[in-house]
Amino acid sequence: MADAVVVGSGPNGLAAAVTLARAGLDVVLLERNDTLGGGARTLELTLPGFRHDLGAAVHPMGLASSFFRAFQLSERIRFAVPEISYTHPLGSGRAGVASRDLLRTAEDLGADGPAWRRLFGPLVAHVNGLSDFTASQLLRVPHDPITAVRFGLRVLEQGSAVGDVRFAGDVAPAMLSGVMAHSIGRMPSLASAGAGLVLATHAHARGWPVPRGGTQSIIDAMRDDFLAHGGRIETGVDVADSRDVRAPIRLFDVSAQALARIGEAELPGSYVRTLQRFRYGDGIAKVDFALDGPVPWLNEATRRTGTVHLGGTATSIRLAEADVAAGRIPARPYVLVAQPTVLDDSRAPAGKHVLWAYVHVPKGSTFDPTEQVTATIEEEAPGFRDLVLASHAITARDLPSWSPNFVGGDISSGALSMLQMVKRPVLSTVPWRTPARGMYLASSSTPPATGVHGLSGYYAARAALHDTFRSPPPALGIDA
Repeated sequence: MADAVVVGSGPNGLAAAVTLARAGLDVVLLERNDTLGGGARTLELTLPGFRHDLGAAVHPMGLASSFFRAFQLSERIRFAVPEISYTHPLGSGRAGVASRDLLRTAEDLGADGPAWRRLFGPLVAHVNGLSDFTASQLLRVPHDPITAVRFGLRVLEQGSAVGDVRFAGDVAPAMLSGVMAHSIGRMPSLASAGAGLVLATHAHARGWPVPRGGTQSIIDAMRDDFLAHGGRIETGVDVADSRDVRAPIRLFDVSAQALARIGEAELPGSYVRTLQRFRYGDGIAKVDFALDGPVPWLNEATRRTGTVHLGGTATSIRLAEADVAAGRIPARPYVLVAQPTVLDDSRAPAGKHVLWAYVHVPKGSTFDPTEQVTATIEEEAPGFRDLVLASHAITARDLPSWSPNFVGGDISSGALSMLQMVKRPVLSTVPWRTPARGMYLASSSTPPATGVHGLSGYYAARAALHDTFRSPPPALGIDA
């Protein structure tokens, strides 16, 4: 019998497996698919030679995550870090441009530049304190309480109806709304403001990098380290009952909903009911394109970034998100665009490009976003439609076929509300621990929630090592 079993090989599952294996345990990793990574895989979805990321293609947390920093991910794989983290086109070639250089961004914003600098300057200067506070569970004393307070005050401001008062023009509010909309939900809200301010801070602090070779390279780096430290992998294994997993330590990189089903025979009824009450947010509908050339954006800076936010003004984005929350498909949606081949030419044949984009839709929706996305991009990049060689769309209803953790198309594995950021899925200082002996939840249904950061799995593994052996977490570096 193994010392530990990890179920699920997404970034969190692999982070847990790496941590336990490096602690000297005999660890088995079980994965239902034939390949590792869950929603973090990179596959040929459209045409041969065109490699598409199933989920995130741009990774702010790849450089910011304390797990990835300790793991020395940036020394194991190659990241391309653009000078422009994201842009927000606003028609006729006009766009908000978020440079990695905060001062350059402020200069481009003109009269609103000083306000942008005051908003983000203190957070960028103390980004490690911000990461410590936001990239864990919130029921603890932060290591940098002053930065935590500064962040909290900004969340209260930007999460309310007075958030735009700081700015005189329409570009800065649109840029903020575009980043906040990553969280999926009504805006303004405290949850969307918190998520957006963190992402926007990282845009100016460490940047929004693109891993060469696709997100799969992150998965492969963790897989290789796990195997190098004696780990074992079994694919094609679908765990339906936790009693079939035999080991002193069992970690589940599954949704809260799935753990309620898988662990029902072992978990107390009250805990199962808590998992069943855990809410899931609305979903995404995504389309991948194989392109004959680069996107002819009207705005020149947008041709040089990996991330583009489309949706118009802050008001327009908020109306679109309100439509989704009310169960409607927006007529003019918020569209998140990733164009990784601008920075990484290994993903497509010479001269060709890949691009993915998604829109927000009601949970479980069967809406195909291909035409809506194509038309929206065409408005800011006339001629885009003529570049499309092939496309592949997936609906919110079908997204769980890539990863069951994406319940109803919710890529965060649980709604991002203030309540569920504190109670995720339970109110506890160690929310990864379940009442069943040796069983831990290690997915984005636990803090710090969504993103490719490995932290949910790492924290679960740390808790397991402490509970079982009273041992500290192991060193994770290349030479450790």
